[in-house]
Amino acid sequence: MMKADGFDDAIIGIASRFGQEDIIAYDYNKCCRILVRGDKMSLAEAEEFMDYNVLGAYVGEGTPTFISLRKPKEVLEDVEN
Repeated sequence: MMKADGFDDAIIGIASRFGQEDIIAYDYNKCCRILVRGDKMSLAEAEEFMDYNVLGAYVGEGTPTFISLRKPKEVLEDVEN
C-alpha cells in the first residue's frame, strides 16, 4: 500500500475494493488541518493544495483514497481552538 507523505495522523483505515488490493484511507479534512497547522496555510490554500497536488497525483493502483467526513468549516473551527 502507498502512503501520502506527512499525513499519517489522518489515516482512518483501509479501503477494500473488489478485485483490487486494499488501499489506505485518509480523512481529507484532517489532511487539510495538518497543512493549516504545520505549513501555516489558510484553509482555502490547504484545500487547493490537497485537490491539485494530492488528489491529482494518481500513482497507480495502490494510490490512497481521501474521504471527507466533516465539513470544511468544522476543520477551521478545530484549528482555531
